[in-house]
Amino acid sequence: MFDDLPPDLGRLLTLRVWHAMWLQRIDTKIAALQEREAEQEQGRQNRPTEPDWVVELGIGNGRPPIEVHVGGCYAAGKRRRPVPRDEARRLLTSGVRACGHCQPDTALEILDLSAGSALSTAMR
Repeated sequence: MFDDLPPDLGRLLTLRVWHAMWLQRIDTKIAALQEREAEQEQGRQNRPTEPDWVVELGIGNGRPPIEVHVGGCYAAGKRRRPVPRDEARRLLTSGVRACGHCQPDTALEILDLSAGSALSTAMR
C-alpha cells in the first residue's frame, strides 16, 4: 500500500509508538487551549458592565475629583470611580474639568462650561 514505510515489524512498531506519543502531546495541547479559551469566554461573559460616566480622582486628602470622562475612555487614570449621569453633570457645571478626548460635556449636552455657568440645556 505505502511503499515509503519500513518493511520490518520492529521499525513499524517503533514508528507507531512515536506517532502515538506525538498524538498524545497534540491532544494534551488541544485540551489546554480549549480550556483556556473557555475560561476567557467565561471571563468575557462575567465582566461587569462598563459605567456610563466616571470621575478621575486626584491624590491627597479626600481625593478630590479632577476630571470627568465617558465610561470606557482610554485617557481616564487608574484612580477613578463610576458616577451617575446627574452627578457627572453636576461635577462639570461646578468646575471639574471635562476630558478633552471623550468630551463628556458634549455627550451630556452641556453647551457652555465657561465661568461656572449653569446648565445650558434641560436635564434629561
